[in-house]
Amino acid sequence: MRSVSIVGVGCTKFGERWDCSLRDMIAEAGVLAIDDAEISGEQIDALYVGNMSGGRFIEQEHIGALIADCAGLSRLHVPSTRVEAACASGGLALRQAVLAVASGYCDIVIAAGVEKMTDVSSGTAADALAAAADREWECFFGATFPALYAMMAKMHMRRYGTTHEQMARVAVKNHHHACMNPVAQYQMEIDIEDVDSSPMVADPLHVLDCSPISDGAAVVVLAPSDIARQFSDTPIKIAGCAQASDTLALHDRRDLTTLDATVHAGRSAFRQAGIEPRQVDVAEVHDCFTIAEILAIEDLGFVEKGQGGKATEEGWTALDGEVAVNTSGGLKACGHPVGATGIKQAYEIALQLRGEAGRRQVDEVEIGLAHNVGGSGGTALVHIFTR
Repeated sequence: MRSVSIVGVGCTKFGERWDCSLRDMIAEAGVLAIDDAEISGEQIDALYVGNMSGGRFIEQEHIGALIADCAGLSRLHVPSTRVEAACASGGLALRQAVLAVASGYCDIVIAAGVEKMTDVSSGTAADALAAAADREWECFFGATFPALYAMMAKMHMRRYGTTHEQMARVAVKNHHHACMNPVAQYQMEIDIEDVDSSPMVADPLHVLDCSPISDGAAVVVLAPSDIARQFSDTPIKIAGCAQASDTLALHDRRDLTTLDATVHAGRSAFRQAGIEPRQVDVAEVHDCFTIAEILAIEDLGFVEKGQGGKATEEGWTALDGEVAVNTSGGLKACGHPVGATGIKQAYEIALQLRGEAGRRQVDEVEIGLAHNVGGSGGTALVHIFTR
């Protein structure tokens, strides 16, 4: 297996992009990444595109061919494959691209993610997202994703004494980070009172505990590490790449306060990279809801189980904390176009490792991590990056 590096990155602004189509956004992000890597279309061996539900959001399937076409690569007949794993579609597209390069089958591969979610009503979008849960055993009985994560939050609060104020601090922190990110959807400060006074969605989760519906796209270019400097002065090595699965429905889980897929993917990625969680400097984790970030930092081994809320309250995950978590603003404030999120996380970590993150730049970054979750934890991807 060959070592793989990121040699180019690109990302659109996330938000309600009513002026752009899916084609427009993926082309914009792709041009940015290809220009960053200084490659031509003739050098690209394959594309892997994360997209959860183009059929529901824009009534378009066959997304792989669509992307090759709008990117101008159809004339070169470059193979383009759509990858789906619910909200982890982007992370899985990155993994498939890594495997293609690592195996030696391809040299230059594009990993992309895109979703256009705002062209449908909020009810239609919610129903499309609900398809990532167990339709028969959860959705048909009225369970939504806020409700499923609310159950996790309630159990965590009861078992470990976690408070809603601690969860609200996740939102406050991530909005603060997003104010320094030009591609973020919500570049505005909020406080705990704002979170507490926002409408209740599923007790204890309020509107400001939840990530938004978003449009956006992100792209990274991968190459073998031994030739990466032909394309970039600051290639970012992918030192760990792991995927794990769990039951689709919550009622079959071992523990409602732990995402076992995250635990196992994290352990595998850390083992591949030869590092411990304490060595990570910056992490993008899947904060679809504020409780999800607390679960993630516990399940990845950054803090002990049950201590995630307290660690957040004490500033452990701030820009100047022990591990800077969600410097982009996370899903909560940067936005969550579901197919694009996993690639955006890699984009953000690459910027941090390259020292190009602007006002949100973390000092002395050596190791970064991206954590992408599908649904309520049925799929988890963890990637570890080094300079």
